[in-house]
Amino acid sequence: MSPRSKIAIALTLFTGLLATALLFLGGPALALASDPMGGSVARSTGDAVGLGYIAAALATGLSSLGAGLAVAHVGAAAIGAITEKPELLGRMLILVGLAEGIAIYGLIVSILILNRLG
Repeated sequence: MSPRSKIAIALTLFTGLLATALLFLGGPALALASDPMGGSVARSTGDAVGLGYIAAALATGLSSLGAGLAVAHVGAAAIGAITEKPELLGRMLILVGLAEGIAIYGLIVSILILNRLG
């Protein structure tokens, strides 16, 4: 595994852990505000909202960076393999799709964070 791949994996894992930590640490900062209709609604405080936006941005940005690096390496290897054995096309498309999934996971995490912020 090349050093660039290790860095991409480390950044992706760090982003996921940071987003998860900020999501759960921002949870206690939710305060109940009174609703004009008599009920109570959960409202986010200023610090929790700011950290939530930072977590969502990091989750999306760093997972996209990791996915880009993964697709670059897997795509180059896939092209080389397909030129030698054309019957590997289907398998290589699956591998490139798995590398693209990293960005989708980061986007899903950021959407979950933004939904939690309200």
